[in-house]
Amino acid sequence: MRSPKGMAIYRCWRILQPMAHRSVVRRTLWLTLAGCLLLQQLPAQPGFLPPSDTYRPDRLRKVVLAETALFTVTSVGLYFLWYKKFPKSRFHLLNDNREWFQVDKIGHATTAYTLATMQHDLLRWSGVRPGPAILTSALSSVAYMSIIEVMDGFSRDWGFSTGDMLANLGGAALFAAQQYGWGEQRIGLKVSARFSPYAAYNPALLGKHWSSRLMKDYNGQTYWLSFNLRSFLPADSRFPAWANLALGYGADGMTGASANPTQLKGRELPSFTRSRQFYLAADADLYRIAMPRAVETPLYLLQFVKIPAPGIEINSKRKVTFRPLQF
Repeated sequence: MRSPKGMAIYRCWRILQPMAHRSVVRRTLWLTLAGCLLLQQLPAQPGFLPPSDTYRPDRLRKVVLAETALFTVTSVGLYFLWYKKFPKSRFHLLNDNREWFQVDKIGHATTAYTLATMQHDLLRWSGVRPGPAILTSALSSVAYMSIIEVMDGFSRDWGFSTGDMLANLGGAALFAAQQYGWGEQRIGLKVSARFSPYAAYNPALLGKHWSSRLMKDYNGQTYWLSFNLRSFLPADSRFPAWANLALGYGADGMTGASANPTQLKGRELPSFTRSRQFYLAADADLYRIAMPRAVETPLYLLQFVKIPAPGIEINSKRKVTFRPLQF
């Protein structure tokens, strides 16, 4: 008699065996199903950063010291490595809400949400009570994100973006509302990124190297609202704790912020159609599965990244595309 895990592996083998003769789409679907069968045999409830029932000042002291150092290094580093190189001005506002099809704004919200969630987990691990932990996490997330906005406000070529600030507040509010209302994060903000071909046409704006392209090329970024399905079901449900359904948003064809330039430095640029992209895809919260301690940390961090899985894309050009592995 095989164990439950042994039976799962056996069933997966029976599924994967005939896959060599199937199409790419079918192979992807069957491989996803096989992975689900394996994951379903693993217990739920992660062990990374578990909340403490008692106040732990030793842990809190380490958290505060580490975050203070990070805040200081970030502020000083940004100023000397970036902002000091550009002309200064009096503090002023900037309305950039029509740029990049608002992908950058959703990126701000996602970053603020991520920081607030991680801050909350650290405070609860230190034994801070739920109410103060939620409020402190949301406020500290917005404060951290405000560093860039304030520095932009004193830079002649940029400005304090009210749209960015509202997005920061929205991301922190999404975290706080769920934590106050449900005591957990049932709907997460996640990101996925890839290299788009458009950076080559305007590298000064979209990035020259792989690191800057991932950060600056909004064509390659997709942001997701990922719903943990088990969280909305009765407590005795046997539905997998890790299974999610995600709604994504991105954009394509952008070589400029609000419009595509026709030429750059005397060089003619191709004409690209700018479009919005909407996605529906499977996702997973792997950190909800109990794993060996060696992989708990990377799985915890992966909760903020969309897991590659089959999905459907619908763009503003009214084109529907099935993606065997949407990331």
